[in-house]
Amino acid sequence: MKEWITVLKAADAAARWHVHQKRKGVAQEPYINHLLEVAMLVGDATDGKDTNLVVAALLHDAIEDQEVPREMIAEAFGEDVASLIEEVTDDKSLEKQERKRLQVAHASKKSNRARVIKLADKTSNLRTISTSPSPEWSVKRRLEYVAWAREVVVGLRGVNDRLEAEFDRAAAAAEQSVTPKL
Repeated sequence: MKEWITVLKAADAAARWHVHQKRKGVAQEPYINHLLEVAMLVGDATDGKDTNLVVAALLHDAIEDQEVPREMIAEAFGEDVASLIEEVTDDKSLEKQERKRLQVAHASKKSNRARVIKLADKTSNLRTISTSPSPEWSVKRRLEYVAWAREVVVGLRGVNDRLEAEFDRAAAAAEQSVTPKL
């Protein structure tokens, strides 16, 4: 039971750390909605058996987006959580295209637990493309994102059938959201 209190503390930390961040879509949702969705996907896919993984899912963007020091995360939530977050964090000092290339190249080299977080993150992002795409994103850019996400997920497959099926549904829905109805 104590571990679920830690999950709630992580949700609180995520909400505080990302308080001013919004999703890029037209709905301008609070960013915490994305973090909660990723954590929910991870928790559901693992039947809630790995609370540290759920905590890491809640906090997966803290270092990358909010520059939360890794040491702060390790002190508050433990080394296991901090290591998982570090493993899924992109190096923002690199150009965007290089970061995207590295996600494809490194996907299959990640630990199974990190792969679950990445898969849930990509699923959530694709769901957003379907329901609340960024007004700055053209149809071409949305389709390119779906294609890139599929490339990344090639290296993530084999860790969780349920989550992979969720990703496949989200990718299909994102593509259908820009396809004219004939």
